[in-house]
Amino acid sequence: MSDELKPTDDVMPENGSNDEAKQPQVSEKKVMNRWVVVMGAILIQLALGAIYAWSAFTTPLQGNALNPSEYGFSKTEVQLIFSAGLASFAVLVIIAGRLLKTHSPRNIALLGGVILGLGYLLGGLVGASFIGKLFTIGIIGGAGIGLAYVVPIATGVKWFPDKKGLVTGLAVAGFGFGAFIWILLANPPSILGFSGLIVQETGAFVYTVANVDMVFMIYGVIFLVMVVLGSLVMVNPPEGWKPAGWNPPALAPGKKASKGFSPRAMMKSPQFWMLWTMFIVGALAGLMVIGNVQNFAKDPVDGFAGHGFTPDQAIDFAVLGAAICLPIFNGAGRIVWGQVSDKIGRKKALMSMFLFQGVMMAAFFYTTSNEYAFYIVAALIGFNFGGNFALFPAATADTFGSDKVGINYGFVFTAYGIGGIAGPYLAGFVQDQGMSFSYAFFPAAIMCFVAAGLALMYKPEAVNKEEENAA
Repeated sequence: MSDELKPTDDVMPENGSNDEAKQPQVSEKKVMNRWVVVMGAILIQLALGAIYAWSAFTTPLQGNALNPSEYGFSKTEVQLIFSAGLASFAVLVIIAGRLLKTHSPRNIALLGGVILGLGYLLGGLVGASFIGKLFTIGIIGGAGIGLAYVVPIATGVKWFPDKKGLVTGLAVAGFGFGAFIWILLANPPSILGFSGLIVQETGAFVYTVANVDMVFMIYGVIFLVMVVLGSLVMVNPPEGWKPAGWNPPALAPGKKASKGFSPRAMMKSPQFWMLWTMFIVGALAGLMVIGNVQNFAKDPVDGFAGHGFTPDQAIDFAVLGAAICLPIFNGAGRIVWGQVSDKIGRKKALMSMFLFQGVMMAAFFYTTSNEYAFYIVAALIGFNFGGNFALFPAATADTFGSDKVGINYGFVFTAYGIGGIAGPYLAGFVQDQGMSFSYAFFPAAIMCFVAAGLALMYKPEAVNKEEENAA
């Protein structure tokens, strides 16, 4: 299969003129079924969702009084590995966006899969070295995720110009749902009745280096295979192809097609910095919880273990919250918030999401006396966090041009890397200092309210009138 499918007939014209009837049309039979691309996109994103499964490894790497670990990492060190992966992920999204201009999506996805798999395989070989884990699982693994992440989105939009919201939602939702699989495989709650891949030593209840590293290597092989298989169908449609029966929307009389903003022109606009700052806050709050939900639930002061629950119950609550509530609702939020923004506008959707998230971040601190409240609020935090990945690419396209959203969103996405460093690190630091989680959750809540204020001031139309600055 070639990197770009070539039809045997002439292609359909992009406009809706009468010349369309005079030219041979690209038959749907001449190209592969476009839903195969969706299946490949979901397969890739499920593997990339490994980064959100990090909470399954926090206790095995750091241990606790009841379950010692041969690694002995501090909570800050464990969160730094997670943060390094998020930062590397964010930076490589920019590089991948640029590579897509000159290289086939298949090759970029393939490269990302190889690097991701290699990162986890090497991570299983470096033993109890913090620097080794930081470099392999964090930086190398995160780089592989960043390279492959943008491919299903960019390719899917080209195959589904008539269903951009749907295909983007499905692709990025797979990223959120992937964590559900990898957490349950690694470290399921005891109430499910089966042991995960990370198994404690019989009798001693010690997390061993040999066993945990084996899981990293198993995951490396699985991720490599999944992304490579998904990359095989990451090909662009033929030049000028469009779905049968669909025509591009006609421009208003006298209106020229927008060229969009170059990254340089975009970053001269205050609207870019407002979007960027809001995204930092959205990433910080969500990733703070994703990276620390198990530590919070098992904390003897703030969590379940301090409210009359047994340590085993606390572990089960933590794993269920991390494996089910956060990932599943994270995936659902990407679809729902995107649809909501189509109806009420990006500005109102962003403001609503941040106000909602601010309330949930503050409320989360008070949920660990009741497991049902814990599950509900954790799910809603994941739901709002998922909304970031629907609203910010759409807002970037609205404000700075749809035709350059691939490269421009890469620069907006650097905010995710900054939030990914700050949020988990702050939560890990307060734990190592013996402080309450309130010193992490409440500041995050306040920042969400500030972001809601920025959303209120955000005016995308202020830059839409300056398209002549585009390069």
